[in-house]
Amino acid sequence: MAYAALGVVFGDIGTSPLYAVKECFSEAFGLAPVPSNVLGIVSLFFWSLLIVVVAKYVFVVMRADNRGEGGILSLMALVTPRFQQKAPSTMTKVVMYGGVIGASLLAADGTITPAISVLSAMEGLETANAHLRPVVIPGTLLVLVSLFLMQRRGTARVAKLFAPAMALWFIVIALLALPSIISEPRILGALNPVHGLKLLATHGLQGFLVLGAVVLCLTGAEALYADMGHFGRRPIQKACLWIVLPCLIINYFGQGAAILIHGHQAAANPFYALVPEWGLYPMVALATLATVIASQALISGSFSLAQQAVQLGYSPRLTIIHTSEETKGQIYIPEINFLLMVACVALVMMFKSSSALAAAYGISVMGTMSITSFLIYFVAVKRWKWRRNAAAAMVTFFLVIDLTFLSANLHKIMEGGWFTIMVSGFVLTVMLTWKRGRSALARRMESQLAPVMSFVESIQQNRPHRVPGTAVFMTGNARMVPPALRHHFEHNQVLHRQVILLSILTEDVPFVPLKEAVEVHPLGEGFYEVIARFGFMQSPKVEKIFRLARLQAGLEVEESKTTYFLGRDILLTDGPERMLRWRKTLFSFLARNSLPATAYFGIPPDRVIEIGMQVVL
Repeated sequence: MAYAALGVVFGDIGTSPLYAVKECFSEAFGLAPVPSNVLGIVSLFFWSLLIVVVAKYVFVVMRADNRGEGGILSLMALVTPRFQQKAPSTMTKVVMYGGVIGASLLAADGTITPAISVLSAMEGLETANAHLRPVVIPGTLLVLVSLFLMQRRGTARVAKLFAPAMALWFIVIALLALPSIISEPRILGALNPVHGLKLLATHGLQGFLVLGAVVLCLTGAEALYADMGHFGRRPIQKACLWIVLPCLIINYFGQGAAILIHGHQAAANPFYALVPEWGLYPMVALATLATVIASQALISGSFSLAQQAVQLGYSPRLTIIHTSEETKGQIYIPEINFLLMVACVALVMMFKSSSALAAAYGISVMGTMSITSFLIYFVAVKRWKWRRNAAAAMVTFFLVIDLTFLSANLHKIMEGGWFTIMVSGFVLTVMLTWKRGRSALARRMESQLAPVMSFVESIQQNRPHRVPGTAVFMTGNARMVPPALRHHFEHNQVLHRQVILLSILTEDVPFVPLKEAVEVHPLGEGFYEVIARFGFMQSPKVEKIFRLARLQAGLEVEESKTTYFLGRDILLTDGPERMLRWRKTLFSFLARNSLPATAYFGIPPDRVIEIGMQVVL
């Protein structure tokens, strides 16, 4: 399992040597490749990896699992329920906004990672042959488009190649670096943190801005946590400590040694400076494969993030396709895949080099990491029962580091950071608008509903005509009469002999055990209340729900004689709801373009009757 974790979890952080050191010595920082600067930069890489990746993520953050699942929305769901019961609503909002902002920044990261990773690998062609420079951009676009087009087929088969390919990658980058380290052992002095601190102290603002490039070595740390549910904490820790971290450190030290030996010539592209001339083309191929794997990890993570957002009520329904019968976490969301592809192609066309793209990278990475540190405080206090002072001390230490890195990237807003802000701002607006709109819509609908037991009693007294078969009414609150049921009965004056009020709820856990997933409550007069509970990593399907209802409660639902009644809300945006007009319009647009309930819940479309209703917001 630790070996398998190499293929998915460490793709992003494993390819960071391609561009991280080069960015530190780019002209933007004006650092000459003199020994003191080289030792200082490599020292910053080394200690950043130890503190942020190992100390923070591997040993602290990964303890905060939500029934085995990780990721920033999972972390938010882990701490929010406690606050809903005991703490003021303002605290709940603080945690909720933190999680949503972090998720939006992670979404921006997902658009940049494939572009910068593949582009940095293809730039090796320039090092091999300067005449191949015109091929870099078209080659990058070809690889990226091919990568996104293959997503619909699922990653199950390709994933089998991930582990051996990444294992080969880590071994090769370590072996390539060893000769340079042996030739220039002075680089081992970078183990002393004094060299990094001296670089920051002696170069003033220029030294501080170097941290904006050092952060590139941390890019995949959040993926360690997000993908924990697929492999478990122990395998990731073992792979990180015994394979990934040693190989990365050796390669960073090797790049530093190459710069000490060759100076400016190596500083232009220190990663490929380690590769002998005969091995440049094979190394470009291996690097491209590694970056495709890194990109795949972020793409898969984006799909999981979108699924969590849908289930937790922060996104409209999306098309979620399970691509593997064995691994439930392997999903494909065509809407997200298309948006990511367009964004990646646009990024490559706009920025044209990995160095330019790096300017857009740090803000999203460190923004997400800072919010993770903030949320860990609540986990430590509420879940781990730490003393507040101890939790505050730990979080303060991590936040000082995170915010320092974030501050060092703020000057890059005009150079490319604006793209991160634009993407994350768009995602944040959609998520918050959908959440707010759904809450407003639910309040408007509930104000017009009557208790279901009163309706059942009236049926008992009036004895309306009943027809054979089963009618299923989807509702958010099975204790109240669904609007579709009320309109159907008022206009048709007839009911089916069996009426099921189906309520599908999403819990704040990734998975709900099957024995706890469905509850059936007879209400009398052929009415049944069915409450189905699913985790935010599960996809609810009515076929599965009724199968469980039959097994657990004996409720018989004959599919061929079942009709599903769904309400289709026609939203009018000129009502009294205290919500900005443009947000009402956006919510209405999202609602109209949301995936139909028939597709999302697996309802047979030929057995559905939709009843339209106007709702004024």
